[in-house]
Amino acid sequence: MSNEMERVLSVDLEDEMKKSYIDYAMSVIVGRALPDIRDGLKPVHRRILYAMNELGLTPDKPYKKSVAVVGEVLGKYHPHGDAAVYDTMVRLAQDFSMREPLIDGHGNFGSIDGDPAAAMRYTEARLSKISLEMLTDINKETVDFIPNFDETLKEPVVLPSRFPNLLVNGSQGIAVGMATNIPPHNLNEVIDGIISYIDNPYIEIEDLMKYIKGPDFPTAGLIIGKDGIRETYTKGRGKIIVRAKAEIEEYHGRNRIVVTEIPYMVIKARLVEKIAELAKDKHIEGIFDLRDESDRNGMKIVIELKRDANPKVVLNKLYMHTQMQQTFGAIMLALVDGEPKILNLKQIIEKYVDHQVDVITRRTKFELRKAEERAHILEGLKIALDYIDEVINIIRGSKNETIAKQNLIERFTLSEKQAQAIVDMRLGRLTGLERHKIEEELNGLYDRIKQLKNILADEKKVLDVIKRELTEIKNKFATERRTHIVAKEDELNLEDLVELEDVVVAMTHFGYVKRMPLDVYKSQKRGGKGISGISTRENDFVEDVFITTTHEKLLFFTNKGKVYSLRTIDIPEFGRQAKGTAIINLLQISQEEKVNAVIPVKKVSNVKYVLMCTKSGIIKKTSIDEFSSIKKNGLIAINLDENDELINVKLTDGKREIIIGTSNGYSIRFSEKNVRHMGRTARGVKAISLREGDMVVGMDLVSPDKDILIVTENGFGKRTELKEYSLQKRAGKGLIAIKLSKKTGKLVAIRSVHQDDEIMIISANGILIRINVSDISKMHRGTKGVTLMKLDKGDRVVSTALINNEG
Repeated sequence: MSNEMERVLSVDLEDEMKKSYIDYAMSVIVGRALPDIRDGLKPVHRRILYAMNELGLTPDKPYKKSVAVVGEVLGKYHPHGDAAVYDTMVRLAQDFSMREPLIDGHGNFGSIDGDPAAAMRYTEARLSKISLEMLTDINKETVDFIPNFDETLKEPVVLPSRFPNLLVNGSQGIAVGMATNIPPHNLNEVIDGIISYIDNPYIEIEDLMKYIKGPDFPTAGLIIGKDGIRETYTKGRGKIIVRAKAEIEEYHGRNRIVVTEIPYMVIKARLVEKIAELAKDKHIEGIFDLRDESDRNGMKIVIELKRDANPKVVLNKLYMHTQMQQTFGAIMLALVDGEPKILNLKQIIEKYVDHQVDVITRRTKFELRKAEERAHILEGLKIALDYIDEVINIIRGSKNETIAKQNLIERFTLSEKQAQAIVDMRLGRLTGLERHKIEEELNGLYDRIKQLKNILADEKKVLDVIKRELTEIKNKFATERRTHIVAKEDELNLEDLVELEDVVVAMTHFGYVKRMPLDVYKSQKRGGKGISGISTRENDFVEDVFITTTHEKLLFFTNKGKVYSLRTIDIPEFGRQAKGTAIINLLQISQEEKVNAVIPVKKVSNVKYVLMCTKSGIIKKTSIDEFSSIKKNGLIAINLDENDELINVKLTDGKREIIIGTSNGYSIRFSEKNVRHMGRTARGVKAISLREGDMVVGMDLVSPDKDILIVTENGFGKRTELKEYSLQKRAGKGLIAIKLSKKTGKLVAIRSVHQDDEIMIISANGILIRINVSDISKMHRGTKGVTLMKLDKGDRVVSTALINNEG
């Protein structure tokens, strides 16, 4: 019992977990997921190729069932699941996955449509011609061998890899805490790059890129710009934009888009399904028909367009919303001396050349030893032929073979191997012709030995051998580049993505937003009932509606004083009665935040400042430049007092006049020059001194040629000439803007309008009415106005939007 107790070890659980997990992680990293820098292969790839070579499945031999190959690999080298081995075999045979397939498959090995390969009992395989270059000279001690899993056989640690497979075919793999994603390249370019490095080891990566221009994907496509390539090659990581090759052509009076190449690793059938889905859901408009006309001659996806569709707009939307444009996230991670490292292009080439120097050196030493051994034997045979009669007499006079060999060694000072070769020599070798052949072979061996020794004595000669053999492979296997690199466009203009049009953006109390074409709402006469503009969920109601264009960026200001940025086209377009999408899907706003003001920022304008007004009557002016770069999680636009909220925002040139309206019907007009400009996080100054129970509901910028429009919550409103709102000092109590009553309800909007404008009024129930401003009566400040919109019982006006028709 005491002996058993003595064998119990006390182990700290945390330390044991750390050690065990690190052991597991390194096992995955080294033994499964990452390629070796030298041959670009993971262990399973290497074992498959080696096993097929051992089976004699060379390109000049018949195909053999895949199941036999899988069985060989599992039984001798790779004790894992058969599916893992067969899936790897399948990928090595796919010409759309591998730039230079290493296996020649016969049968169904899957398709670019995502179809799986047939079962391994149906397919057949053998090594491809170029894969023989991976295994060349493997039996000449060029690489180290280690015991297999049960130590009954030996397997190579790495393959000689007579061509740079890691760059040519790339590699993908996910290990523990790291991943590799090396793009494939053109064999011709990579070999030229390696030769240029051998000629000048101090070559810069920029100069290497004159030879290796960028990835060359088996599915072709286009690479947009060189920035991602340069970043990948210099840092070992980068984002490479890959785009489908598509052409716009006219066919039977219609435009159509024909796609003939797609990005690497994109499944064609899923791409076609996605395009069809976007067309059906109206996310991409203008598509009339969609067909996949691909056949054995090549890929062809045909997208028929409607007659009125802009083909460039549709194509750019396809690039934006589908896998017709992909970002290839390159990570040049590989195993260097058993450790994972991220390498740049030059480092990968350097490590490959180092491997080839080692391979050529070891092969040369092996060939030198074999040549010297053969020459040694031939020297013995030559001596025997020179003294043939004496040799025959010695052999005939010896009692047995052992004594004969000993006598020969003593007489002619031979080695054991030479003596054995003489004893084993056939009588047919005694002819004069055979003697000539031996002498000729021996002289050739002397030249070969001298040549091999010269190579070993001079590293430059080793490098010359590498250059010569790489050039031979290039001449034998190189193909034209498939993936073309095109100059990067400046960041896609909104004009290229969507046509310019006026749109309505509506937001609800619970934060739903949508975009609609403006022409959905036709102008109506004053006093109309309006049309339904948005279908809301129960207890929700529309709070804001505004007019913008599809080419503008929007700034979203929340009640908490933060600002977020979004493009108009990023807001999904919905039908008139749809409720839209939740704003939290588009902006990273917090639970307690609510968007209270949205302003479109035009590309070209004389805007200098952002003017902000709060519910408590605080106003602040900040330079527009402070909002030029807004992160996804927003920026602070104004510091608010407790219980205050930001209610309105305007853009100005710094020389305008401002009018502010309150819920109890008061207003104040003052010059913007009375508001000094402040930093982004400042509080602001007082705009109006509010009476008890009152609050600010609106702010606008006024112009001498415009009138002031007032709208109340019960649908009343009026126009009043600006001159009736006399200019005051900031922070005053203001003037009466409208005579309110129970019938009119509270003031909800105050706007500066031109007679050619239109006004859109929206109710809490989602009813909208669009009215010409010229149809609204002009009245004095102290009047209650006229009915602009008839409301159902319990409904009320919540917002207005101005449609500016000037110019």
